[in-house]
Amino acid sequence: TVGAFRDLTPIYEELGGSKLLQSFVDVGTVDGKKFALPYYFGSRYMFYRKDIWTEAGLEVPKTLDEFTQAVTKLRTTDMSGFAMGGQDWRNGISWVFANGGELATASGTEWTSTLADPKTVQGLEMWQQVVQAASKLPATERDVAYWDFLNDGADGAAPAAATIMAPGWARWSIGDLTTNEAGDEVRDGMADDAKYDIFALPGVDGGVAPVFAGGSNIAISAKSQHPELAKNLMRIIFSEEYQRMLGENGLGPANTKYTDSLGTDKFAQTMIETAENSKLTPAAPGWAAIEGAFVYEELFQKIAEGGDVAALAAEYDAKLTPMLNGG
Repeated sequence: TVGAFRDLTPIYEELGGSKLLQSFVDVGTVDGKKFALPYYFGSRYMFYRKDIWTEAGLEVPKTLDEFTQAVTKLRTTDMSGFAMGGQDWRNGISWVFANGGELATASGTEWTSTLADPKTVQGLEMWQQVVQAASKLPATERDVAYWDFLNDGADGAAPAAATIMAPGWARWSIGDLTTNEAGDEVRDGMADDAKYDIFALPGVDGGVAPVFAGGSNIAISAKSQHPELAKNLMRIIFSEEYQRMLGENGLGPANTKYTDSLGTDKFAQTMIETAENSKLTPAAPGWAAIEGAFVYEELFQKIAEGGDVAALAAEYDAKLTPMLNGG
């Protein structure tokens, strides 16, 4: 926090305590003190062309290996079985988490990059396998609008991908074209259940894999001129009324007690299920600098290009450990 935020520990229980999404609480905690708390969450899961999977005789996979086998089978000369850009580490690290690996660990205030840990290497190798076998996207691609890939091409041509991984809100960019009340052409949000569907990324041995969550945390500036008013605003934000308002508008409420406000459809339930198993990036002092230097993009591109994962992991551990600690 480098002194940027006020300690929220004294009002943590009042604002929701253990009911708050813990992966977000953890990333805002330093030395046991809560400096930033979750504001809202989103989570990523798999969107797929159910019609194409069904025609290929495939069902929703129950394990990560089954997922790789299915999307590898679906790849054609014109379509990715699973579209994933080679630099897309934000989606890719879910394979690390699924195998029990971590990007980094802390001992006291010292952080260490743990890419060379066998579990992390195993996850990166599984990701390398699925990207090379199922995706047609270049290893240099990142920040891809994957949601466009599921829609039919021009004149009813096949989509660019049979499967993608994206945040829940991607739903509203997927589906057949329809006209809204304003007369604008929009996607119907996957209204055709026989054509489009979703599932959570499965774990190595089944269940749901931990995925990298999206969303935001909220804090009070250490230099706030009105800290008591800021605390009162936090009390409003974490109130049941405000939390339910977030959920009713499609944003995951920070307090898991109110996730029922998201609704009961499959999109809401999958969002909740994946968020409960979510993980975030390390709360290390140098993390912003690492993202700014595109270090993980560089690493994941090399892995996607077929590089030796164990060797790359050791090389990048040496580069990342000092960066994690602000060096």
